[in-house]
Amino acid sequence: MYKIYFDETASAELRSLAEPFGLTVIDRQPEEGSFLIADESGISLCRAGEKGRVRVDFDGGAAHYRRTKGGGELIAKAVTHTAQPTVWDATGGLGRDSFVLASLGLNVQTFEQNPAVACLLSDGLNRAGQSEETREIAQRITLHFGNAVDLMQKLATQNGRPDVVYLDPMYPERRKTAAVKKEMAYFHDLVGSAQDEAELLDAALNTAKKRTLAIEVGVQNAGLATGLSAKFFPGNAESAVAAAVACVWHSVSGTILGNLFAWWDKRKQ
Repeated sequence: MYKIYFDETASAELRSLAEPFGLTVIDRQPEEGSFLIADESGISLCRAGEKGRVRVDFDGGAAHYRRTKGGGELIAKAVTHTAQPTVWDATGGLGRDSFVLASLGLNVQTFEQNPAVACLLSDGLNRAGQSEETREIAQRITLHFGNAVDLMQKLATQNGRPDVVYLDPMYPERRKTAAVKKEMAYFHDLVGSAQDEAELLDAALNTAKKRTLAIEVGVQNAGLATGLSAKFFPGNAESAVAAAVACVWHSVSGTILGNLFAWWDKRKQ
C-alpha cells in the first residue's frame, strides 16, 4: 500500500495530479515506513522519523548541471540522437535518463509501473512544464503509468514500433557494501524487489526496430570499489586490483559494443 499525506499547503492541483495513481490518502504522517508528502513545494518521498526528502527536480541539481554544462554524451551516442530516433524509456524511475534524452531534442515515451514513483515523476514533469528553462524539454516526455511490458505492446500496436527501447533496471540494494546514497535507499525501500528484468528485456527486444539499449552502473560500481579499497585497505594494494581491472574492462567492452552496434545499424541502412 502506497500512502500520501497532503499537508495544509498542498494545492487542489496536486490532489488532482496524484489521484490517477491510486495512492491511499492518510490524514497524518505515519510513524514508520516510507510515504509521499504533498506540500507547497510539490510531492516528495519521505521516510518516517527522518528529515531527508526525495523529489523529482528537473530545474535544479544534477539536471540543471547537465542542461547548462553538458552531459549525457554516452546516452546520446548510444541512441544515435542525431538521427532523431523514436525512443521509449521502459524503466522511467525518477525520469533522469528520459530528461537527458528529451534535452537532446528527442520525444520520449516513459513507462513507470510503481504508483508512488509514477506520482513523483508526474509531479516533477508538471513543475518542469511550468519553468521557462525546462518547459520545452518536459513537453517532449510523455509518462505512461502501468506495466511496461503490456503498455509497450499496446502502444506499438496503436502507434507503431519505436527505433530504440531504453532500459536501466534497478538492481537489488547491496547491503553488505558501502552505504547506499540516501536517495537510493529511500527508493529501494519504496519500490521493494526489482521488476522482472528478463521479461522486460524480452518485451523490449520484440518492440524496438533497431536495438534495445541496456545500461548498467558497472563502471560506477567498479570505480567505487577501487576507491573504497584504497581508502580502507591502504596497506593491501592487491585488494583494489580486481576492481581496477573490472573498471577498465567495463569501459573497453562498452566502447567496443557501442561502436559495433553503430556499425551494424549503418550497414542495415
